[in-house]
Amino acid sequence: MSPDDVLIACQDAALTFGRGPNAVVAVHGAALRIRSGDRIAIVGRSGSGKSSLLHLLAGLERPTSGTVTWPGLTGPRDIGLVFQGDSLIPALDVVENTALPLVLTGVPEDRAREAALAALAQVDAADLDDRLPEEISGGQAQRVAAARVLAQAPRVILADEPTGRLDHATGGRVLDALLTAAHATGAALVVTTHDPAVAARLTVRRTMREGRLLPADVTATEPAQQTTISPQEHS
Repeated sequence: MSPDDVLIACQDAALTFGRGPNAVVAVHGAALRIRSGDRIAIVGRSGSGKSSLLHLLAGLERPTSGTVTWPGLTGPRDIGLVFQGDSLIPALDVVENTALPLVLTGVPEDRAREAALAALAQVDAADLDDRLPEEISGGQAQRVAAARVLAQAPRVILADEPTGRLDHATGGRVLDALLTAAHATGAALVVTTHDPAVAARLTVRRTMREGRLLPADVTATEPAQQTTISPQEHS
């Protein structure tokens, strides 16, 4: 696929919750095109509309006006989501949670488990494989959520504050894994964050302010360097 081919196109997309005097406009007329290989940071304070925009891009919400289309994608497996909040299923252990999206798309269980274990190793969480979500910390759960996306090898990775609940070292490890996976597969990576250090590691930065997506404000001139994290460093 040519780098010029658009995977997701967002044109004048707005998202409003509620009606009448109680209506809240979460996103105002956003325009964004995502192509293979893109590394985009959506930067903004809490409540600025970053998560709502990501939900529009993923198809989890329909725009109130404007359009969001997926011209370069063929199905939901092409998009991998790392959510900000808890997203693990309590009754499944860590490896089962990680393998679940693959199983749901028809991948044989043994192959799905193998891919899940490899992805967990990428985020230094292979030793958690047989634990239930209630037996791991919030930071560990966020690493498992990242591994679940990595196992899918999606065309687009959408990560909502993937390092927000992690210490600096563990957050660096998760971001390393997302960047490495995106580079290996040619996937686009879009990360929402309020952390300038995280945003600096992606090529393009877009600011979200009061629901409005501002034009690109920074373009990196050199590839971001990965952080080397010791296997002993856990959240």
